[in-house]
Amino acid sequence: MIIIPAIDIKEGRCVRLRQGRMDDETIFDEDPVAVAEGWIEAGAKRLHLVDLDGAVSGAPRNFDIIKSITSNHPDIPIQVGGGIRDEDTVQEYLEAGVQYVIIGTRAVTAPHFVNDLCLEFPGHVIVGLDAKNGKVAIDGWSKLSHHDVVDLAQHFETDGVASIVFTDVSRDGMMQGLNVESTVELAAAIHIPVIASGGVTNIDDIKRLCKTDEEGIVGVIVGRALYEGTIDLTEAQGIASKHMA
Repeated sequence: MIIIPAIDIKEGRCVRLRQGRMDDETIFDEDPVAVAEGWIEAGAKRLHLVDLDGAVSGAPRNFDIIKSITSNHPDIPIQVGGGIRDEDTVQEYLEAGVQYVIIGTRAVTAPHFVNDLCLEFPGHVIVGLDAKNGKVAIDGWSKLSHHDVVDLAQHFETDGVASIVFTDVSRDGMMQGLNVESTVELAAAIHIPVIASGGVTNIDDIKRLCKTDEEGIVGVIVGRALYEGTIDLTEAQGIASKHMA
């Protein structure tokens, strides 16, 4: 299992939100490119980038910053989400060096879009399912849909997505602990890999998650805990790597 640092970009800065609320942010650094450099030096094997402005507006707003990160680190797989609503945007990101694009809102509102992308860009499409009480949230988590997480995940598995990023919106940025139970439930219901996200607080969350490897959880995205120092990336990755050995 790999530990994936999250770099959320808003107005050109590295921030973290609480429960996805754009008006409840903490600014951690003015330079997301430097932040990416730091996590890679600390041993990150993949990065999770989110264009928060793009998630709200429906189109990329921090593309140049993301391109700078991929250009500086061509050997590190980078997954990007936020505002990816058409094929041209996917093409631009992949050409810029992004390995995986994460489709969120559009996957829920126009499921055929995911199928089309999987046919055109096989192996590069991830669906992000952001959930609250088992239902999927959309539009930067500002709206709650009526779709069930497991049902949608099974549908997208059939389409051919590379993996599912599962986030418990109620815990994201709240430092209340990862929702391991719901993550395991989802992973057990599908055969493609699941990447856990939302609420990781300390090393105990990593240890708990490591025990679920057999359920298909291949990675965990960590944000605020890394920035506030309650998790050390090198230590966490060491534990995750040792468990896999």
